[in-house]
Amino acid sequence: MNRFYLDVHALQTVPPSNLNRDDTGAPKTATYGGVPRARVSSQAWKRATRAYFKDEQLLDPSELGVRTKKIVEVVAARITAADPALEAARAEQLAADVVQAAGLKIEVPKRKAEAAKKNGEPEPLPEAKYLMFLSSRQLDSLAALAIESAADSKAFFKEKANKDRAKAHADTRHSVDIALFGRMVADVTDINVDAAVQVAHAISVHRVDNESDYYTAVDDENNDDEPGAGMIGTVDFNSATLYRYAALGVHQLAENLGQGLREDESRTTPVRRAVEAFVRSFVESLPQGKINTFGNHTLPEAVIVKLRTTRPISFVAAFEEAVRGDQGGHLREAAERLAEYIPDIERAYGDDTSTLTWVLRVGPNTHKLSGIGIEADNISDLVAAVGQAVTDRLDTPA
Repeated sequence: MNRFYLDVHALQTVPPSNLNRDDTGAPKTATYGGVPRARVSSQAWKRATRAYFKDEQLLDPSELGVRTKKIVEVVAARITAADPALEAARAEQLAADVVQAAGLKIEVPKRKAEAAKKNGEPEPLPEAKYLMFLSSRQLDSLAALAIESAADSKAFFKEKANKDRAKAHADTRHSVDIALFGRMVADVTDINVDAAVQVAHAISVHRVDNESDYYTAVDDENNDDEPGAGMIGTVDFNSATLYRYAALGVHQLAENLGQGLREDESRTTPVRRAVEAFVRSFVESLPQGKINTFGNHTLPEAVIVKLRTTRPISFVAAFEEAVRGDQGGHLREAAERLAEYIPDIERAYGDDTSTLTWVLRVGPNTHKLSGIGIEADNISDLVAAVGQAVTDRLDTPA
């Protein structure tokens, strides 16, 4: 398959907020172009994107995965659901056996074991030493194999063929989120999945200095003789116009998904569904740090999507010299910077004959971006257009 990429760029203004905290509780920052910038880590926005798949029902639960250390508990629940006649204790043992047969190392957490012993409770279930990312179909397949082994699971999984089956069940029919964001298993490297998506740390296009809010809370039961606050504290925040970027290798996504998540669909259908879900989710999602405190529910004012056959290209260099905002705002100048920078970088390194560009923009401050590509009226039109273009590329012979 020919290599081709989807680049997603966004400008998003966020009011006072603390989307992504560091170890001191302050908003994360970075130095770029010699000045401090607001920063939201790639991990925070990837987590928000994954959550948005489920929260907004962009994908069916069967197309999503579970990331957890409690892999034995999760498989045991599926065993019990598939075969209610099995006792819970037996289902848990079968789950532990099939998980180990797949090559995953599990153990009872020492802290939990000590707490259970102290309280006279049964020993807790073993857990993986690290977060495991498995698709819903993989979990169901492992559960089915465990039920098959129920007569004598120890003997069943001593056979190499059955161990190989267990490992294969953990490495086929990847969910959309695993196919997009990858999977790394240190102890079983042959079931690792190369991520199809790379997400940049979002940074402000301008200089940002964190601020601190001093707040008080009043005790509702205090009377007039008890003045003063019941609690005082501080919370750090900043506000910023962020440049956000992600690159999706569509060829890698297609390889990760294989022949599809459903028996009755073509090779291109799950890829299109995954691409459309990712574009919408990445654009619309928002990390939830301190969201109840600040209510900073904004959406991007400008989105630029490029489908290219060369290599991913970030436009962050347009903001290496920080936007000054001398007229009180940053969005207009940021949009103007992009409108000037994109044609220059594409002229030097792009391929006009194979690159498609779409733009979704809001308000007069982004009008300079109107000539960059095909304008979409709304996010649904943008997502549909991108999905169709991806399908057309996939259907084109290599």
